[in-house]
Amino acid sequence: MLQGIARYVRESGPWALYHEPRMSQLVEGWVPKWVDGWQGKGIIGRFRTNSIITAAKKTKLPVVDLLGASSQTPFPVVEPDNAEVARLAAEHLIGRGFRQFGYVGPLSVPWSQARWQAFERVLTGRGYACDSLQLEFENLHESWDEFIEQTARWIRNHPKPFGLMLCWDMIGPPVTQACREAGVAVPEEVAIVGVDNDETLCSICDPPLTSVCPNHDEVGYQGAALLDRMMRGEGAPRQRVLIAPRALVVRQSSDVSAIEDPAISQALRMIREHACNGLQVREVAEHVPISRSVLQRRFQAIVGRSVHDEILRVQMRKAEELLRETDLPIGVVAEKAGFNHQEYMGAVFKGRMGMTPREYRRQAQTGHPLTGNGKTFEVRRETRR
Repeated sequence: MLQGIARYVRESGPWALYHEPRMSQLVEGWVPKWVDGWQGKGIIGRFRTNSIITAAKKTKLPVVDLLGASSQTPFPVVEPDNAEVARLAAEHLIGRGFRQFGYVGPLSVPWSQARWQAFERVLTGRGYACDSLQLEFENLHESWDEFIEQTARWIRNHPKPFGLMLCWDMIGPPVTQACREAGVAVPEEVAIVGVDNDETLCSICDPPLTSVCPNHDEVGYQGAALLDRMMRGEGAPRQRVLIAPRALVVRQSSDVSAIEDPAISQALRMIREHACNGLQVREVAEHVPISRSVLQRRFQAIVGRSVHDEILRVQMRKAEELLRETDLPIGVVAEKAGFNHQEYMGAVFKGRMGMTPREYRRQAQTGHPLTGNGKTFEVRRETRR
């Protein structure tokens, strides 16, 4: 949001900005000392306590509230379209074949409640039920183990496979940890979608978290634009200004189709966890309680690929990631992606993508569209339809 505000100021300023970043604003009763007698022209921010709201009202200045965290806010609000955020998550999980769903969030918080209600509305409109886990998030950092224990118990008892929406990415790490403690495979048994597309939080989840990007940059930009108009004398809008989300960014936590066959789910989990260690088809067959021929037949029918092709798909995804995001030598990339030889990886790349690993890296790292075999390849992102 600060980046969006800065972008508006660069285009329309100059403004002299004072930023109050303290977490103290979360404590009821705290008020910044600069408010009394301040000679500013307007205020934009998040107003999460009654004391902050009261202090801002007393200034009699134009005020814009970003996100509308308090249901008591009297100020015009600019926020993500939470209904559209939830719709993207629901449609993504439905499209992956899931028919049972859940939501984890602090439902007493307005923005989370709005997401839950919209998520449930989309699902019930399609004929699906949705369960929810309502937890206290006020001091999550102090009750981390308890949060994981409660979540693991809920996940363990929920019918599977199911699609799970999280209120935000912040709870992605403990929820994926809860799945591991419950002995539940992500994404084969539980596919998870968060909100915020926080690259750091999504990457430390195991597996990395799919997430909706709610377009906070545009929230900040439009909030600053609204404040500018109000400082020039324009009246405040009566309705909340809703900003459409930018995209749903697909990562490993939901990159699967719902699988009800336990043997195939077990095989997929093994492939996801060990393909890049040089996994062989015979090892997968030895790991599941069915014969190799039955495994191959059922795997092809359910997944739409052979076991060998699925191993290659996971290896290719790892190779693409390393080529895009690191400067490791091609031989090291091949080794880390589970290919026996650099030449073999090159042949697979050429056959599947119409380009060599070096060509892929050059295009990916220079920001050019990834093209090969007459196609344009999408990288880790599922855009809004």
